[in-house]
Amino acid sequence: MKFQSTRGEHQGIELADAIRLGAAPDGGLFLPEGIPFVGEIDGADDTPAFAEAMLQPFFAGSSLEGELASACRRAFAQPLPIAPVDNARPTLRSLELFHGPTGAFKDFGAQFLFSLLDTIGQRSAPLTVLAATSGDTGAAVGCAAEGRLGASAVILFPEGRVSAYQAKQISCWTAPVQALEVEGDFDDCQRLVKAAFQDRALSERHNLTSANSINIGRLMPQMAYIAAAATRTYRETGEKPGFIIPTGNLGHGFAALYARAMGLPIGPVILVTNANPALSEWHKSGTYTPRTSLATIANAMDVGAPSNFERLQSLSDQLGTFGVELVDDDAIKARIVADYRTSGYLWCPHSATAAEAFARLPEAEQKARPWLACATAHPYKFADVVEPLVGVSVTPTPALAAIDHRSSRAVPMRASLDELARFLGTNDIQEDAA
Repeated sequence: MKFQSTRGEHQGIELADAIRLGAAPDGGLFLPEGIPFVGEIDGADDTPAFAEAMLQPFFAGSSLEGELASACRRAFAQPLPIAPVDNARPTLRSLELFHGPTGAFKDFGAQFLFSLLDTIGQRSAPLTVLAATSGDTGAAVGCAAEGRLGASAVILFPEGRVSAYQAKQISCWTAPVQALEVEGDFDDCQRLVKAAFQDRALSERHNLTSANSINIGRLMPQMAYIAAAATRTYRETGEKPGFIIPTGNLGHGFAALYARAMGLPIGPVILVTNANPALSEWHKSGTYTPRTSLATIANAMDVGAPSNFERLQSLSDQLGTFGVELVDDDAIKARIVADYRTSGYLWCPHSATAAEAFARLPEAEQKARPWLACATAHPYKFADVVEPLVGVSVTPTPALAAIDHRSSRAVPMRASLDELARFLGTNDIQEDAA
């Protein structure tokens, strides 16, 4: 399996190189040169084995082929429960993706990716991972990078645009991890990461790569757990489940569409955004207009110019068919309250967008098949939003409670490539890790 850029200038790239580079040198994103068809896979209850079987075509003939099994065991050590939400709505189920070490779906991708990056870096030269985060990615990356020998992590997060708990999670990890608190929004952080990659001298000097969903290694495990959940549900019910997926940078949504294109039993896909309208406007009008991101209570989805739009456009009309819903803050709050009052189930603000999108479906569509709402984060991470709405305290998982006992450290930084380059040149991370 070889990989190519969405912009066409770089083709025939080996998997390890595509993962190491993160983004293609022409500014595009890597995708396989062809979509492998795998159809149904046995053993969906054994998620690591299922993921290994599904992802094997991407690794076939690669220098990383021998690392696939261990990467899957590490990434999928956490549970993948499918939970009922409300007895009155039996077709709605919550795919709980928040049982990992930082309480968010990005734990799967970060643990998988860093298993591979650590191997790549130790075989050649240590890698420096640049990751922009609007909330959950940074914590998952920091956790996955802590203690690694072959890859360090530099995490850029927007000042004042993440919750206090998210900021603590992003900045509490020890070497070789460093958090940078950027004066700006998530789009500024993402712009700096892209600019650093496009600066060939800077990128080569520090052996830069990415752990955002622009990296193909982040998307693969997301494809796998969506496919595993779909297969389990299909074998239980005989119906291909629909998926309702909160999405900001479009990596999660694209992963579901790609898994469906590979022949897995996935029915309709609905992508849900918060009040940031770029995707919904494009879906209605056909015109894509990136814009400055809006701050919302579902802040991990505060993306005005989603990077994975290029990948989304690469799918044919038939393979890439999906619905889009926009859910603003008022609707998020109302859904959290309504579902807690009727069933006791508690959503985080991001997951609530999926529950609201389900509620907007016509009754006939709701009842036509099982629907899996991707619950992307544990509500404790957003207790400052959730608790005042429902009037109860949210209990953390043991892993999330442990974060409170860590110290945090973050370096303030202007949204300037020159300043980022100066920071990278100080060798602080390498010295801390030594």
